[in-house]
Amino acid sequence: MNRIVLDASAILAVINGEPGHEKLTPELLASAVGSTVNLAEVQAKLVSRGWASDEAWEDTTSPIREVVPFNEEHAKIAGSLVALTRHLGLSLGDCACLALGIALKAPVYTADKTWKGLKLNVRIHLIR
Repeated sequence: MNRIVLDASAILAVINGEPGHEKLTPELLASAVGSTVNLAEVQAKLVSRGWASDEAWEDTTSPIREVVPFNEEHAKIAGSLVALTRHLGLSLGDCACLALGIALKAPVYTADKTWKGLKLNVRIHLIR
């Protein structure tokens, strides 16, 4: 099976059992990857909610199969996406996630409805 990319909102939906998490089936999660940038976002959110750092990291990485380091190619793509996505208010972390999807030619899964309006060279799946 090909890889899929999870953004921070999708990872948090799985961890917290939020609406839409059921769309990320065990079969999909078996091929899920996450950017180190987005994983840092998730861990930071969990730590800010009171998780211990090690527990937060374990929970952060539990829904994914592979942690993908943010590299020079991803940085270049993410940097170019900022201007294209500014009107929707996407963060640099969002652009990092999309950059990973573009680089891997893999679909991206998100809970962020604003991504629906994106016209990029990557397939985006909304989980809610």
